[in-house]
Amino acid sequence: MSEDRRLDVLRAIVEDYVATKEPVGSRALVERHSLGVSPATIRNDMAALEEGGYIAQPHTSAGRVPTDKGYRLFVDQLSTVKPLSSPERRAIGTFLETAQDLDDVVDRAVRLIAQLTQQVAVVQYPSLRRSALRHVELVPVGLRHLLVVLITDTGRVEQRTLELGSDLDESVVGRLRTRLNVSAAGRRLSELPVALAELTEGFAPTDKILVNAVVAVVEETLAQESEERVVLAGTANLARVGSSDVRSIGPVLEALEEQVVLLRLFSEMAEDHAAVAVRIGRETQHDGLVETSFVTTGYGDEGGGSVARIGSIGPLRMDYPGTMSAVRAVARYLTRILAQ
Repeated sequence: MSEDRRLDVLRAIVEDYVATKEPVGSRALVERHSLGVSPATIRNDMAALEEGGYIAQPHTSAGRVPTDKGYRLFVDQLSTVKPLSSPERRAIGTFLETAQDLDDVVDRAVRLIAQLTQQVAVVQYPSLRRSALRHVELVPVGLRHLLVVLITDTGRVEQRTLELGSDLDESVVGRLRTRLNVSAAGRRLSELPVALAELTEGFAPTDKILVNAVVAVVEETLAQESEERVVLAGTANLARVGSSDVRSIGPVLEALEEQVVLLRLFSEMAEDHAAVAVRIGRETQHDGLVETSFVTTGYGDEGGGSVARIGSIGPLRMDYPGTMSAVRAVARYLTRILAQ
């Protein structure tokens, strides 16, 4: 019972501190929360929480604030993520569904996360490394030019124009298009070399020049576009964060500019079993992010997996349930739209 009550006290401290930005005292807890115990019992619970490293006393204030350890326990004890309201869900769906292409979808998603959380939003672009080919189109453009179009299962479209040394035979182009889609469609990047290597079989020697040229341009495109990258929005929100939350914005901005840092965090958090993963303060293992928390989830695969991640970075004193809800909701709509 005492453990459950102390969790209730910690939860109340976190909620009040997030809402007020002020250290929380026992009197405030009694006035604002129905904890069902005396002020003396609450003071004893606060003392136990402080001794356990879950809350701390800043300077000479009579109140207490959560520590990284306290936020971690609070997040781990969240049994449900606060759902968004119906108007919020409709607004998200309308905003994302009117996107024109993948670039537009990613851009809208990252701006939407930043707007919903009033924090920094980060979206990992779905690279071809994790995507599968949905369709390959070959379009003759003139007598000696061939447009090669690659469409992935995440809606990504890549186009390359191939210049040939002889006139195109449209019947050969049609046969190659069919063979390409039978062999390569639905396969991941790592599976394609073997599938593409077998394509020349069944073509006349004079046609193999075209086949090899198309295979080469497909492989080059996949190699060039497999680079990982992230898109950010809302960095200006850092300027509106109080000095009590993030004392120095510079190191945070520098960390955000290092895409390798964000990609490492995304990769590590993808291994978490939780539907929404959270890294708090020093758990990010980066000096520039010790005063921030990172909330992420996967998107892009309706089968339960993911091809990329989406997230929000904010101060330790963030609305964790609200941020987790916003990130998860946008990820679900993003997954649905990409599947279409």
